[in-house]
Amino acid sequence: MTNLQAFCIHGHFYQPPREDPITGEVPDESGAEPFRNWNERIHAHCYRPNAELGNFGRISFDFGPTLLNWMSSYDPITLAKIVSQERWHYRQRGVGNGLAQPYFHVILPLLPWYDRKTQILWGLRAFEHRFGHSASGLWLPETAVDEDTLALCAELGVQFTILAPWQAAEPDLDVTQPYWWEGSNQHLALFFYHPDLSTRVSFDPESTSNADRFRAMVMEAAATNGDGHAKLILIASDGEVYGHHHPFRDHFLAHLTETKDDSPKNTYLGEWLREHPPQRKMAIRPATSWSCGHDLARWSRGCDCTPQSAWKAPFWEALHRLGEQLDGLYGQVVGRYLNQPWALVWHYIDVLLGRISLSELFFRLSGEIPKERVLHQVDYLLRAQLNKQRMYTSCGWFFEDFGRPEPQINVRYAAQAVWWNTLATGVDLFSETMNALAEVRSNVIALNAAEVFSAHYAYTAQAPFPLVASYRPARSATVGLTNR
Repeated sequence: MTNLQAFCIHGHFYQPPREDPITGEVPDESGAEPFRNWNERIHAHCYRPNAELGNFGRISFDFGPTLLNWMSSYDPITLAKIVSQERWHYRQRGVGNGLAQPYFHVILPLLPWYDRKTQILWGLRAFEHRFGHSASGLWLPETAVDEDTLALCAELGVQFTILAPWQAAEPDLDVTQPYWWEGSNQHLALFFYHPDLSTRVSFDPESTSNADRFRAMVMEAAATNGDGHAKLILIASDGEVYGHHHPFRDHFLAHLTETKDDSPKNTYLGEWLREHPPQRKMAIRPATSWSCGHDLARWSRGCDCTPQSAWKAPFWEALHRLGEQLDGLYGQVVGRYLNQPWALVWHYIDVLLGRISLSELFFRLSGEIPKERVLHQVDYLLRAQLNKQRMYTSCGWFFEDFGRPEPQINVRYAAQAVWWNTLATGVDLFSETMNALAEVRSNVIALNAAEVFSAHYAYTAQAPFPLVASYRPARSATVGLTNR
């Protein structure tokens, strides 16, 4: 028994993809002035100042891989600072303070198991590529979770994740303690964040106007929770709170996490887990998230959190049906050459990261040097799979209306997937997908998803050999810094 008290700030850093699916460039966006787009504006408000203050070396954090891809070109200096601050912990203590994130921000429990595995493997591999070591923890997008997702995480080597307290199966949860989740043959640790303090950070700017006063709140929470065991107060929020959503909170974060002699001490999750492993087990409430109380309806059927969201169900059904068709055709073709077709998708991340050529990867999995015709066909099918993964990005269903940019870019990804599939197989999924998307309409402007799909497909057909942005090798922070 001990009265050790500690706290950890976790920041989930992510932005919806904004790149044109063909050019890979983020277009000018209204409202982001004086910056060209929202990525640049949020970067100036949040990512760069937090890196300059050294905050990424004092908190637990995860960063969307697609956002880091953008940053590697836009500001490799800031990316190098983020990476170096995280690597310091790993060099000093053998465990880093960064968590991985699935490669695209998708709702994992809504996807088939092989797509979940793709997302998790790609995210873990991208983290290792960026930060130079494996990630011990994984942030689940929207903390959306079920038993199968946790089992897959554990199988792939993930040691812990973060959930909201209402996602625990037991109502009398002690949020100051980690817990073991156990599957049939696997286990991983669950950290549950402090609900009141996390909510204050996210939605009550007055609470974070003074770091010393907020630290007193943390000390009070540590003193009044728990049963004598070492206590950890975990505060989790979107990382953009610190400087973008709430100005000057980058400085609040720096002051709050400064090393002080008094308790509670500032720590991070990997280190805490190593020194204080769970003492109890905890089951979860499946199909839940941190941002919506309607199970996973927000991203599949629509719910009261986003009124007039009847468009979401046909949108999800149309893309889900398209995904099934793309997967069936992929399996038929690639299954002629490989006994395990999905293994090619799972390892495809190394091609995207520029670590290996597609022909070499194919040879490793098949033992045969592919003919040029076969290699082109497989290349196109993998590009279709890549865009299929992107079309499931959760941002497309998060907001209230289809007229927003996020669902429309998901439709463009779907059009890209259909285009590449047609080149690879000769099977045209255009008309059926168009008919399904015609049911998806904006409540605000005269627009339906079929119009967006058709326009982008035509744009793709006229473009010179379209190249999806994520297909270009993602540079590491060190390479980006060298090439500046």
